[in-house]
Amino acid sequence: MITERPEEQPPTIEILRGSATEEELAALIAVVSDAYAQEEAGAVAAERRTSAWQRTQRPLRRPLRRDIPWGRFAG
Repeated sequence: MITERPEEQPPTIEILRGSATEEELAALIAVVSDAYAQEEAGAVAAERRTSAWQRTQRPLRRPLRRDIPWGRFAG
């Protein structure tokens, strides 16, 4: 399930030099938008698959307790 975050804003295009016509701006927006959509669609991370061995595998020992000091005494 893909959810959109409210803080994400669409990309903006800013013309810094020259004077573009409306047709040129429309063509630029169409090309850039299409390239952005293709890149976004291809940027999906593959799901890691868990093997049957990993699902049934149990830990070999209990995890270490970090709250107990090392050795017979603490000092």
